[in-house]
Amino acid sequence: ARGDGAYIPYRDSKLTRLLQDSLGGNSYTTLIAAIHPRPADADESLTTLQFANRCRHVTTQPRVNYVDADPGSQARVIEQLQGEIA
Repeated sequence: ARGDGAYIPYRDSKLTRLLQDSLGGNSYTTLIAAIHPRPADADESLTTLQFANRCRHVTTQPRVNYVDADPGSQARVIEQLQGEIA
């Protein structure tokens, strides 16, 4: 959140934008929440833990992207993809 107390929606936060490919994409994601026990940092630590808890509930279904090693097959795929964008 900003210093002026303005609310920033979850989808508009900078951290969410940085992590959007990992949180909703085709990958395994590990999140480390760094907090500090100092009383002056309690609000920031609580916000960090709340964000980490929300991330914990995000489910992804990562799958391995296989590449066909056959050069002829690769050439056909490339031609097909080039045809789609032409």
